Amino acid sequence: MRKVRRTVPAPDDLAIDVIGVPSGTDVELDLRLESVMEGVLVSGTVRGRAVGECVRCLGGIEQGLDARLQELYAYADRARDDGNEDEVRELQDELIDLEPALRDAVVLALPFQPVCRDDCPGLCSECGARLADDPDHRHEVLDPRWAALQLLSSDPDVGTPGGTGQNGLHHPNDLKDDKKES
Repeated sequence: MRKVRRTVPAPDDLAIDVIGVPSGTDVELDLRLESVMEGVLVSGTVRGRAVGECVRCLGGIEQGLDARLQELYAYADRARDDGNEDEVRELQDELIDLEPALRDAVVLALPFQPVCRDDCPGLCSECGARLADDPDHRHEVLDPRWAALQLLSSDPDVGTPGGTGQNGLHHPNDLKDDKKES
């Protein structure tokens, strides 16, 4: 058994669409290599910094990443005897290619929908403003069933007896007088 601690540059593609470990940044590996019957068992942790954007407000975020890694690297002659060649990673000339296992562990440890904070209010659905910047942000939204009444109140002539507005609407009292005359 051998313990290995290294700081290595992050390979490409340690990311999902909205968050990931930037290529070339430091990634700390704290690994344990154990010789077993089938090959070498690699287990340990991967630490780094993930950078991305909040899925609610689209603000930038940076958070620590701590992923667990465990992978068996089989000896070349043992991997072929088993019959599961696609599922088993092989030692190649007594070297371990850790990058695919590292990528699998890190990508699975990344948050699927990262947020800048748990109670992030997101963006306004009307105008796109960040609600965290203005907690009192509001838009007056009227029920569409009352929209015709809003037209009445926006026309200054409609509210006065005897007047008609742009829509040709009369004041309700004028309609009563018309019925009495007929």
